[in-house]
Formats: sequence, structure tokens, C-alpha cells
Amino acid sequence: MLEAHARAGIRNRLLQAIALEDWDWIGPHLEPVSMKERHVLEVSTKPIPHACFLESGVASVVAVDAEDHRIEVGVIGFEGMTGVPLLLGDNRAQHSTYMQIAGSGHRIAADALCGAIGKSERLRALFLKWTQGFMIQTAHTALANGRAKLEQRLARWLLMAHDRMTTDTVPLTHEFLAVMLGVRRAGVTVAIHSFEQRGLVTTRRGQLTLVNRAGIEQVAGSFYGTPEAELKRLFGDATGRRDAK
Repeated sequence: MLEAHARAGIRNRLLQAIALEDWDWIGPHLEPVSMKERHVLEVSTKPIPHACFLESGVASVVAVDAEDHRIEVGVIGFEGMTGVPLLLGDNRAQHSTYMQIAGSGHRIAADALCGAIGKSERLRALFLKWTQGFMIQTAHTALANGRAKLEQRLARWLLMAHDRMTTDTVPLTHEFLAVMLGVRRAGVTVAIHSFEQRGLVTTRRGQLTLVNRAGIEQVAGSFYGTPEAELKRLFGDATGRRDAK
């Protein structure tokens, strides 16, 4: 349970945006949760047990087909929540969702969440705004997957991860990133080395540090920025997006 007086310490943007009058529909049902890398939040075609409001870390939403082909279609951090189908009246996951970068947050049982939005139209409207923002992100991920070059897609992914981190260092492996981008690991390795040579990033085993965010934004070009701007339009400045440096 997260009492109303504890709201001051909340980092999740959606929980911050809940009106005080609506807090009692959500707060008593929240429980803290710590999640390691690869922690599974949702399994494709299976019922969704909980929605999670992340405080730290990054969750990856991955489309999976019958032959187990996988590609990332969205990322979620402290700006939002998992369990989007629950907000649309369904209880079944259409994609797999798991922690790409370990973190923590607050989770709420699916039944409790659905009950809350059934009792408060204002709460439902808030969560549907988030759903709209997330759908814009997934649409632009499809655009990037279909039209962007690998370096542009890598730059976009790094920026999106960076937006959701509290440091400039992103824990990752080339293999994991290759799965997320739907490309061969060798291609990711070549692209990261190119970024290093241009002074955009530095790397250590299992870690990548952004050194020149503005330069990475130049590489990403128009494939980064629209979903971020739309989230800002929907929620004001409470998006967590960083300024270029």
C-alpha cells in the first residue's frame, strides 16, 4: 500500500499526475516491486496479472510471432506504465514485456486497476492519455524499423533509453540489443564501434556511456523526437526527457 502522504517521494510520472481526489482508488492497491534484468512482466497471449508503474529501469515491449521471431516495439520507463491492454478493456497481453534494464516500481493487480478506472472517469482519461502516447511511440518504432538505417535505429534506441535513466551509462550487451533491433549482432557491434570512433559513446563490457547526446540526436534525425514531443504535449513538462548536451 502507498499512502497519500508518501506521494511526495514518487518518481513515476503517471502516479504523480493522479489527482489527490482519485488517489484512494489506486494508492491502497500499490505494492513495491524490485525487478532484475529479464524479469517478465507480461507474456504474449496470456492474462496480465499486474500493471507496473516504474520508478527506475526500462521495460521492453516485444512483438513475438508463432516462430518466435522477436523485435522490440516499445519501451516504458518512469514516464508510464505497463498493462496497456487493461486500460482498453482487455486482460490479455498482445506482446511480451520484460525488464530490459533492471529497476523498481509499484505494481497493482489487474482487477484493482480495472476497478479504479471504472470508478473514476478522470483517472480513466489520464491513463488513456498515456495509452495514446505509447501508441504513437509504437507507430514510430515501426517507421524506424522499416525505414531507418541501423545507425539511426541504434541512435534512437540509445536516446530513448537515456531519457529513462538517471545516469549517462546504459547497461546492455550487443546480443540483447541485436534482438531488440531485429538485426544481426555483428551489425550492432560495427555501429557501436562507429559511434565510439566519432566520440559519441564509450563502452565497457556490458555498458555503454553516452558522451555526446547532441551528436547522437543528429544521427537519429527525424526518427527520434515526435513521440517525445507528443508525450510532452499530453502531459506538459513531466516527461522525463533530457536536454541535449
